[in-house]
Amino acid sequence: MKIFHFLFLTIIILSCSEDNRLEKSLIEKSTIEIDKTSIVILGTIQDAGSPQIACKKKCCAHLYTNPDNNRQVVSLGLIDTENHKTYLFDATPDIGRQMKRLTNYEKKSTNEIVDGIFLTHAHIGHYTGLMYLGKEAMDSKDIPVYAMPKMKDFLSSNGPWNLLVSRKNIALHELENGKYIELSKSIQITPLLVPHRDEFSETVGYKIKGPNKSALFIPDIDKWEKWDKNIIDELAMVDYAFLDATFYSGKELQNRDISEIPHPFIIESFEKFKALNEQERNKIVFIHFNHTNPIINPNSMETKSVIEKGFRIARINDVFEL
Repeated sequence: MKIFHFLFLTIIILSCSEDNRLEKSLIEKSTIEIDKTSIVILGTIQDAGSPQIACKKKCCAHLYTNPDNNRQVVSLGLIDTENHKTYLFDATPDIGRQMKRLTNYEKKSTNEIVDGIFLTHAHIGHYTGLMYLGKEAMDSKDIPVYAMPKMKDFLSSNGPWNLLVSRKNIALHELENGKYIELSKSIQITPLLVPHRDEFSETVGYKIKGPNKSALFIPDIDKWEKWDKNIIDELAMVDYAFLDATFYSGKELQNRDISEIPHPFIIESFEKFKALNEQERNKIVFIHFNHTNPIINPNSMETKSVIEKGFRIARINDVFEL
């Protein structure tokens, strides 16, 4: 009986310790002061996460037993400090932690649910987090979800997503290419169609205009040359550009046909942007990293190369004032 009591007390103590560590972690994250309307990086990894399922590469081996909490799927958070509201860009499988972190940053609001979600397209890392808004999880009420026409139709017409619509867990708002919507007097969001593998929906990036600065968010695009817009011209009109950097080079994927999953390699972006001056290069923040991408490691030679060339690399909790 004494052994039982000892084990029971040990379990309780360990449980409390774990709770305390979690609480301390959340407190530490929430101490980041954001007193101006800003974008915050909530995730940087490509759709399938890191480690990726069935991965046998060295980049994954230790992560199965020692997960890195900073390796969350790509998402931006928008904090409207003037109106005490928060918005997510993309609903990832990591939406629970990302929403918690984002709403913790908005000090003057007690709301733990975001005020809206903007979707880019129907690939697994960008919308499947919506499932946690349903009956089995949050059972939310009318969370605004902003989507393009095909994306909206996809969610409305296919299970299990249409249950979110019929049960009013989410309220769909249709967007129009190139036409901005106002979230407030000082915040505008404009969807921009980009070329990508559009099996179920179109794909968009977003231009996010704040009170003083603006940003471009394009986590997925096939190649810069395939876009009907000139990325150099688009860069000139914003202060930050969070751009697709899925692969550093084509050498990373030896067991897949790289032509079937086209993205701008970072080394291709180096060439594309080589004529830009230092100020323009510094606007570019690479994001959306495949689990094989060496720039996930802040100490890698590839990371050093990106920084030396004047570009930036997105890291969780980075804040960009708008």
